Amino acid sequence: MGESTPYPAAVLDTVGAVDPDVRDALAAERRRQDDTVVLIASENIASPAVMAASGSWFTNKYAEGYPGKRYYGGCQHLDACEDLARQRACELFGADHANVQPHSGTQANLEVYGAVLKPGDTILSMSLDHGGHLSHGHPVNFVGQVFRIVRYGVRREDERLDIDEVARVAHAEKPRLIVCGASAYSRTIDFEAFARIAKEVGAYLLADIAHIAGLVAAGLHPSPVPHADFVTTTTHKTLRGPRGGMVLCKGEHKKALDKSVFPGQQGGPLGHVVAAKAVAFKEALAPAFRDYQRAVIANAARLAERLAARGYRVVSGGTDNHLFLMDLGPRDLTGQAAETALDAVGITVNKNMIPYDPRKPMDPSGIRIGTPTVTTRGMGLAEMDQIADLIDRALTARADPAASAAVREQVQALCARFPLWGGA
Repeated sequence: MGESTPYPAAVLDTVGAVDPDVRDALAAERRRQDDTVVLIASENIASPAVMAASGSWFTNKYAEGYPGKRYYGGCQHLDACEDLARQRACELFGADHANVQPHSGTQANLEVYGAVLKPGDTILSMSLDHGGHLSHGHPVNFVGQVFRIVRYGVRREDERLDIDEVARVAHAEKPRLIVCGASAYSRTIDFEAFARIAKEVGAYLLADIAHIAGLVAAGLHPSPVPHADFVTTTTHKTLRGPRGGMVLCKGEHKKALDKSVFPGQQGGPLGHVVAAKAVAFKEALAPAFRDYQRAVIANAARLAERLAARGYRVVSGGTDNHLFLMDLGPRDLTGQAAETALDAVGITVNKNMIPYDPRKPMDPSGIRIGTPTVTTRGMGLAEMDQIADLIDRALTARADPAASAAVREQVQALCARFPLWGGA
């Protein structure tokens, strides 16, 4: 991705001339990312080109509407970027239509609901504690308050998605929409099977691939695009783009989807982010992107394997994608305690519920671990072995300040060998 100094330094100088407090926060965050092994599955490192586009002159432009049909004048250059983003997204995923205006993955899901559902309609989706997402319908989320939500999950015996349960619940509840895809599920999803069930019960199918979009784009995970009515994703996880969302759909749903996005639920799009999405999609169309995604998967499998060899229980026994869950109950640890102990030595993870978790969401039994960021930095299988050792030592010695300090030094040394933007 190029050198790591000029672009951030220019940003700090420019901001610092106006607001030293924000400059200091930016500089501190840059140091944190430099010196931290980030294993949060939903984070990545955007390229200098993506970051430059997302801080561009399009920040100044209002552009309600769509290319060629705006409510403001002077949109011709943003029209060009949005057209590029849509065309590249369709090429990347083989889709009929792409709407690149959603501000987030949650917003993308809401806009699909708005296109085909009415309040009170039934949605069938994966339970949050089994790997689903809040925006798929949960009592604390707006979606769960507007629609009737019914659930499916994973089997107790192997912690893998139970497609027979999906079919049983679908036939019993007759949902208007079935949601497949997850935020904490480490196995391959059979989108074709979901489509078959949706067709049997007359439901729309939405595939949320926010986490695995990069793997799908690289052809390393089956694509839902041929099977689902709608496909939603974020653009900042495995796609390695700016923070934002996107919806792909079949041509027959184009009009309803675009109307749901604008004027249905959003005003003017974030033109600077749309431009950055166009850049990210071009990067994802390059051959090197497939090599990167292959390394992400290999690193996740290796890290899960090495942690299991040290006695940690990996949910479902391993991973097929970029992430996995680790159950810390057998080690007499909670997810919160593990997150805190690892953060103290410079390893960032997030606490996460595991299937059939007896604990609560803010203090669950597990942690979620992902490899997109460390892979972008250039780390490989040997580094996954080292990270597994560092995680084990940090958790084992969490009450020993001297031992924790020694781990912290080794984490910083590892990070120094793989600077931001230096690996891909």
